[in-house]
Amino acid sequence: MNNLEQLDNDPPLRAVRTFEAFARHGGVNAAARELDVSPSAVSHQLHLLESFLQQPLTLRQGRNLILTEEGREYYRAIRSAFAVLRSATEHVREKSATRQVTISLIPLFGINLFIPRLAEFLRDNPELDINVTYANHRNYPSDAADLSIRFGTGHWPGYHSEPLICGAVTPYCSPTFLQQYGPIDSPQALSELPLLHDEERGTWGQWFQAADVHHASALNGLLLEDGQLALTATLTGLGCALLRAPLVAPHVASGELVKLFDLEVDDGRQYYLCRRANSELSAVGARLHEWIRQSLVCESMR
Repeated sequence: MNNLEQLDNDPPLRAVRTFEAFARHGGVNAAARELDVSPSAVSHQLHLLESFLQQPLTLRQGRNLILTEEGREYYRAIRSAFAVLRSATEHVREKSATRQVTISLIPLFGINLFIPRLAEFLRDNPELDINVTYANHRNYPSDAADLSIRFGTGHWPGYHSEPLICGAVTPYCSPTFLQQYGPIDSPQALSELPLLHDEERGTWGQWFQAADVHHASALNGLLLEDGQLALTATLTGLGCALLRAPLVAPHVASGELVKLFDLEVDDGRQYYLCRRANSELSAVGARLHEWIRQSLVCESMR
């Protein structure tokens, strides 16, 4: 038998599926609703199958269409095949769903801490699918993410949160900035230089107050929407920024950033690992949650 003859013997699968739905529901309209087609489309597919089989599978009884004896026999023959198909499809879908976990996070944390270390988790969990999305750092509306890394005070209705990175910040700049404006040997000298602000300008005021500098004059500076923009601006030499050590450690190690002073201040904001309070994590989500707690939490938070 050649390939063309084999194709000629294959039944029209759409017509077979339509017939199975009609026979299972016992009516054209119900089959049409399941298949999301018109009743006339169902009738057309039934006629198409009958033409292929060259025998009637249905007959009209009053206003209704019912199965013939041949139709009932054909349905009994294909019913088990469709049951196997549905079972196999559901199994694959469930397996796919149980190996997936979605995490939303803000760029600074994702780019500088989460993504660089994610290979470790994937190496130990190669069968899992991780979906990474950005979180809205302003108001964190509820979304479909199983887990989220958020930045703020830790209070978000409907979420359980635990701190990952403490809120202590200290001044950093690039070597280029230090070469242009240095030496920067005192907080007072720093107060006269271009400063960068992450979301709001008050944190620099807190730091200078802690450094006993009460007349800092450069607190207007460049205001940036989030921490990743502030870090990028710092790396390019636009100014000096208050940054959190765990998030910039690789840049310090590579020489891209210079820590100016040891004095730290806590601005009241931290990075938090969050999950919805009204639902349990899947087994996959729980594995990622525990890995983040063990691998990404700041040493001072342990």
